[in-house]
Amino acid sequence: MEGTAKDLVLALEGLEREKNIKREDILKTIEDALVSALRKNLGKTAQISAKIDVETGSIQAFQTLNVVDVVTNPEAEIDVEAAKAYLKAPKAGDVVTLTQDVEDFSRIAAQIAKQVLIQKVRGIERDNFYKEFKPREGEVVTGSVRRFSDRDLIVDLGKVEAILPYCEQIKKERYTSGSRVKAIIAKVLNQTDLANVGDDPVLGRYKSAAYKMDKGQRGPYVILSRANGKFLEELFKVEVPEISEGIVEIKGVQRDPGFRAKVLVSSIDHKIDPIGTCVGMRGIRIRAVMNELSGERIDLINYSDDITTVLANSIAPAKASFVKIVSMSEKKALIIVPDDQLPIAIGKDWQNIKLASRLTGWDLEVKSESQKNKEAEEAAAATQGELEGIEGIGPKTAEILQKAGYSSAEQIASVEPQHLAALQGIGEKTAAKIIESAKKHLEQQAEKPAAEEEAHDDQENN
Repeated sequence: MEGTAKDLVLALEGLEREKNIKREDILKTIEDALVSALRKNLGKTAQISAKIDVETGSIQAFQTLNVVDVVTNPEAEIDVEAAKAYLKAPKAGDVVTLTQDVEDFSRIAAQIAKQVLIQKVRGIERDNFYKEFKPREGEVVTGSVRRFSDRDLIVDLGKVEAILPYCEQIKKERYTSGSRVKAIIAKVLNQTDLANVGDDPVLGRYKSAAYKMDKGQRGPYVILSRANGKFLEELFKVEVPEISEGIVEIKGVQRDPGFRAKVLVSSIDHKIDPIGTCVGMRGIRIRAVMNELSGERIDLINYSDDITTVLANSIAPAKASFVKIVSMSEKKALIIVPDDQLPIAIGKDWQNIKLASRLTGWDLEVKSESQKNKEAEEAAAATQGELEGIEGIGPKTAEILQKAGYSSAEQIASVEPQHLAALQGIGEKTAAKIIESAKKHLEQQAEKPAAEEEAHDDQENN
């Protein structure tokens, strides 16, 4: 028995080394298993304890019985007469300790201990894997496709199986079992993390992929991504040493995975061109990144402290004529491009302008020079027509006023005659008449709604 027990202890010590489980926890598990096995024979209320001697490898089990005058619970009590077999002069209140033969129960205990240990090992392994991989979020790893879970991929990373959800794949790529996959560790989640995803749509998709992967698995869940902008950034760090060294900095990345990406770059050294550095000699650096991303086209955008310059650069490969800030507070801007650049600036399915907007954080609108000129002509014609509607203003005078920046009756009515008289072709008397006519025009415009409302009421009354 001692040899068998000793072998068991040695085996469990080996388990301690391999699985990083404390010896005390292993021995406690075996002792609890032996107690559980003995209770099945001696009764659920029996007071049993077990002890393993680490030095000798011997296993002992003891049952404690309380000495009483009248036995009401045979599993935990013994009467005075029966106790005389163990004590010289027993009396009520004494305690009898019986040594139990564990030969018949050691195998049962070993099986129970084995089951408990397996569960404990799995739990500890899960915790260890989580602690190991959680700090590795953002790291690029390579694995092989193990199997498929609907459209999600299960990737073997050696120690753990990771998930490459469909939402994090490059859609035009196709994988087969055993295919090599390079991806970034986007998230490492355990059961607690999944239970607290809340309303986060991205984590919600990760949760769905994790549960589909293996409903019986309790984590950790290593979520991979090839669609993440951080993945592209990490690929550039590998190919462009200046980025790793901090000379060239990536300010922002936006992707339509597998099709087009925009990368905002800057350099702390004015002598180093960040775009040329990322492209490399004969395009070797950027081509390596594009090849890893299945030919994804990459637009490198030069960063500037001047926002209009950044906005103009953001629509590359299109060339901007100029940028008009529509609203600084609302971050709205209009970009004008040559006529032949408009399709390039917009891109297929508005892809280019959408990526530019996401990269800069601005609401961008792009128009051609012809569209802008046509709108300007239409606006000028509308303004001139409005001015000609004021009594005393003819086409020639309207043109003079429009060129001077007067585009409405409100503007004209609010100025002094000498301001209009300063314009070529308009004298002081004419200026006074024009201002007076503008005021009357405004009064008439104000009276129209009231008159229309009164006429409408009269019509309803009739």
